[in-house]
Amino acid sequence: MRKPSANPTSPVMTAANENAPLARPSKLEAMEAVKTLIRWAGDDPMREGMLDTPKRVVEAYREFFAGYEDDPAELLARTFEDVAGYDEMVLLRNMRLESHCEHHMVPILGYATIAYIPAEKVVGISKIARLVDVFAKRLQTQEILTMQIADAIEEHLKPKGVAVFIDAKHQCMTTRGVHKSETGTITTRFHGLFKSSEAMRREFMMLASSSPEVR
Repeated sequence: MRKPSANPTSPVMTAANENAPLARPSKLEAMEAVKTLIRWAGDDPMREGMLDTPKRVVEAYREFFAGYEDDPAELLARTFEDVAGYDEMVLLRNMRLESHCEHHMVPILGYATIAYIPAEKVVGISKIARLVDVFAKRLQTQEILTMQIADAIEEHLKPKGVAVFIDAKHQCMTTRGVHKSETGTITTRFHGLFKSSEAMRREFMMLASSSPEVR
């Protein structure tokens, strides 16, 4: 994976179009924007307790949105072709997912379950977990996030099937607006055998929904 650039004005990739880089503002410009938001909220960015807040927020945002710095193709490039004939499901479930809503820039918190059926190669399971973060650590909608994870595995591993299940809560819905704090959102995406075979899809959904984190 590419490391975050030390250049504060380096380009970043947009989630909507990864071929269209945008110029990143400087850290100082970002901190000034945070000061503006603090004033908009009704507080004084110059009072003692707030003096370091702009810096902390900018550093937190760099961590929250680190996925713009990473390339899923590079992440999934190292594969292993010696699968010894294994052609059953590889499933990782209950992976913690932290993202941010692109509409209100508040957290989306939940869990992802991902499965694929190898064709000629497999990838280290940690790479699948990291792939979740590559796309989650961007401004997102859950629907697009689910598609991006599944489509990246489909494109780069070319397996016999891919399935993605995400169960998450959106703080734009639980802490503001309608304030439905217990509402969860489930999204799925299927390719290959998981799409064509009802039995495979049913087996995956049974395993995904039996996770103790899914309610």
